[in-house]
Amino acid sequence: MQKAMRDADFPGLPCMAHTLQLAIHEEILSQHSISDIVASGRRIVGHFKHSLLAYSRLEFCQKQLGQPIKKLRQDVPTRWNSSFYMLQSLLEQKLALALYAAEYELPCNFTVHQWKSIENTITILAPFEELTKEISTSTASAADVIPCVRALTRLLEKTAEMDHGVKTAKSVLLEAVRRRFADIDAQKWYTIATMLDPRYKDRYFSEALKPSFHEQLQKALETSHPELPITTSTLEQPSSSKSTDKTPPACSLQAMLAELVDEVAGHSEQEMTIITQVSQYMAESVLQRSSKPLAYWQVNKGRFPALAQAARAYLCSPCTSVDSERLFSTAANIIDDKRNRLTPKNAEMLIMIKRNLPYVIGQ
Repeated sequence: MQKAMRDADFPGLPCMAHTLQLAIHEEILSQHSISDIVASGRRIVGHFKHSLLAYSRLEFCQKQLGQPIKKLRQDVPTRWNSSFYMLQSLLEQKLALALYAAEYELPCNFTVHQWKSIENTITILAPFEELTKEISTSTASAADVIPCVRALTRLLEKTAEMDHGVKTAKSVLLEAVRRRFADIDAQKWYTIATMLDPRYKDRYFSEALKPSFHEQLQKALETSHPELPITTSTLEQPSSSKSTDKTPPACSLQAMLAELVDEVAGHSEQEMTIITQVSQYMAESVLQRSSKPLAYWQVNKGRFPALAQAARAYLCSPCTSVDSERLFSTAANIIDDKRNRLTPKNAEMLIMIKRNLPYVIGQ
């Protein structure tokens, strides 16, 4: 994917999910004690995955303890969160596994210290799992990177009573996140996309950096998008001629009042420069986190036409490659050994329907 972007001479951004994967693998999952726990967990889960009899016995143990019937999760080495889900499922079935081990043989078992390490690892990685799920959605964009990194670093910086046993891991992860995302403020696509998202704007930048980022946004509107107007003279303002009321006589007081209003409106229209648009947009309060930024720009494109057109370019950039990989998985699910005679046209239409039908139904 990176080579395709380079060959096409397109600006590219790294996958945020992959960057988190590297940070967690290097600093947490690569530790000898944790890697041994993950390897043992794979053996335990594999024992039940390859034996229906073993699974039926585990379900019997779950029923005896009054627990809901759940299966253990198998992890994939290339996805750190799958290891997180595996450890989480093992911890949930701790008593059932202990009851099973008292009657039947397991390939390995955890010590008391290892169970405590599993609990601590899940505690420290829970915010990363939440963040990974959020940025892996189809609506996540490059605007989410800086706010999410800011929130994650602040969370790792804070101390809590439940931090006993994970303080060192938190500090190590904090350093890894800072190192991996050290240059995000220097990436123009990240900073401009964040400011063009009405949920964030410039609220996640320090006061010292805000003026330079505002200037960067203004230059991007004027130089990178020369087709954008410097003034918003294309804005349509309601005039008295469009009113449903009768047009007053030319020599009447009402006509003079309407003429003065039109002059002021025309003057304000000419003075609405790009700098004014940016200032007014930043001065307004941010939207709630659950709001849709593109829906905001669809409504406010008349007020901020230059910003709205730039938002179409910057907010379309995803922050991960997850959705692109899901598209490849969709194609693999449609074109398989049992449907190998699909024509390219029919396969393309099926993939198109599969990926876009949820959006049509949602509307």
